[in-house]
Amino acid sequence: MPWIQIKLNATNENAEAIGDMLMEQTGALSVTFLDAHDTPVFEPLPGETRLWGDTDVLALYDAQADTAWVLGQIKASGLLTDGFAYKVEQLEDKDWEREWMDNFHPMKFGERLWICPSWRDVPDPDAVNVMLDPGLAFGTGTHPTTALCLEWLEGLDLTGKTVVDFGCGSGILAIAAIKLGAARVIGIDIDPQALQASRDNAQRNGVADQLEVFLPKDQPAGLVADVVVANILAEPLRDLSDIIKSLVKPAGKLAMSGVLDVQAEGVAGFYRDQIELDPIAEQNEWCRISGQKRSETD
Repeated sequence: MPWIQIKLNATNENAEAIGDMLMEQTGALSVTFLDAHDTPVFEPLPGETRLWGDTDVLALYDAQADTAWVLGQIKASGLLTDGFAYKVEQLEDKDWEREWMDNFHPMKFGERLWICPSWRDVPDPDAVNVMLDPGLAFGTGTHPTTALCLEWLEGLDLTGKTVVDFGCGSGILAIAAIKLGAARVIGIDIDPQALQASRDNAQRNGVADQLEVFLPKDQPAGLVADVVVANILAEPLRDLSDIIKSLVKPAGKLAMSGVLDVQAEGVAGFYRDQIELDPIAEQNEWCRISGQKRSETD
């Protein structure tokens, strides 16, 4: 099957946002990032001086994709200046899944938590190891939002706790919580494929009996948890703030991510009425908002 690849010259500051936009708005099948200094892929036109960025964004599409429409969406997004550098090229058929697998390596979070592809050996058999096959659902640990949530979970004492993963995706946070000692973990997502990916990954990790997954309409009535984590996006974190806050027990912990630094204070404002917030944590322009719910006597 033939493919089309669009290469965009970007920077470290905007590459992640561009990648997210390409996946969510243009139907890109995959997005990868390369160091532009090592991959000079943009040929300047005669007499042209190229202003180089430092990161190239590579988006893969089916050969039937309307590249003019995709480029129009990129321009309309405002993430790149007018006249942005790009290159469209056809690619030979390759085993893209295998190429992706070859470049997905074990990652460590905090002192004891590793996220490991199931096709690779674990670096530390005595650590807390989550074996992951993300499949169709978002969440591998490579994105700063997931990393921020994993580091937060690793720093908690989850022994015997009930945890809700709101927007569970691949199940990476839910499974990590179980491996870190949680007694009961509930994953909630609007996408049935995400629930299936979470089930499959829980089965691979031998914790399927400790993970419950639900569509929002099917979740248990009156559900509350000691710990709630929501790695989604700024808009649903604002729109669903009352629902998310209601899931946290008094004195329970909450962490949210999927929020850019410019959005963090705005999102935090929807939670300060009930949550005593920690300082906002940031990684590569993405933020984690966390805190503890005030007790009923506060």
